[in-house]
Amino acid sequence: MGILDKFFGKKSQARKEPLDVSARFRLDRHAFTGTMSKFHVAQEIGSKKLFGIKFLDEEKTAYFNARFKGLNKPNEGEIALQIKHPYIVETYEYGVTTTGQQYIMMEYINGPGLDVSIRKQDASIFPNRMKLIREMAEAIQAVHDCGFIHRDVCPRNFICYKDFTWLKLIDFGLTVPDEPPYRLPGNRTGTPQYMAPEIVRRRATDKRLDVFAFGVTVYRFLTFEHPWRSTDTTGQAALAHDTSEVTPILDHRPELNKKLAAAIHKCIEPDVNKRMESCNQFLSAIRSVEQEDE
Repeated sequence: MGILDKFFGKKSQARKEPLDVSARFRLDRHAFTGTMSKFHVAQEIGSKKLFGIKFLDEEKTAYFNARFKGLNKPNEGEIALQIKHPYIVETYEYGVTTTGQQYIMMEYINGPGLDVSIRKQDASIFPNRMKLIREMAEAIQAVHDCGFIHRDVCPRNFICYKDFTWLKLIDFGLTVPDEPPYRLPGNRTGTPQYMAPEIVRRRATDKRLDVFAFGVTVYRFLTFEHPWRSTDTTGQAALAHDTSEVTPILDHRPELNKKLAAAIHKCIEPDVNKRMESCNQFLSAIRSVEQEDE
């Protein structure tokens, strides 16, 4: 058993035998519906421990995977098992249920999504703001270091612990390997308000699209506003990301450290060649800000 297995108390694996869900778990009646799945809080009958179980929508998953026909793309469970980091939700196993449905079993975090706190304009997220921003950046960098592009970085996909001292990145449903065939133009997936212009304009992409989405997420986290003056949440919203001016973050938060403000704007630069190259570069740019703030 490895260090991570000891830490989380569960060995990560691909399950070979079909899972009889009702024999092993008691599912919470309330399901959280995502873009391509349903999520349940599940109590393991034997251990009484709580886990999260994600049941994939077969039709939507097949439709997404059809975009990569012939590439032998790893599925979401395979990808999630490869990415181990303190600020990324731990995946324990994946497989197929006895009814033929794909599932992913993961740790359960009893806390709100960052999107909920932003919608509520919850000021309790501010005391640890620099710590949480650093954790978001480190999580995304870990995905990139493992050779993947997340492709759906947004507040909804960061789950906070109740006291807002810690968060974790979730959901690898749209994640692809960081390899040339997966970076070709045409894969317009993600959450529109966080999409980089190169996705919308059907240009080649790379991991910097996650940096862009991260920048928008941090901007919203600090201001409760979007960088562009639009309330549109459809695919049309992303068309403004290289045609409309960004509202300077200091207009919303004039007291914000100017180094931090500059780093955020560098992340949401519409020209990918002028954008912050990585989350590590972002962390370097705000290192002194973190020390001052903490």
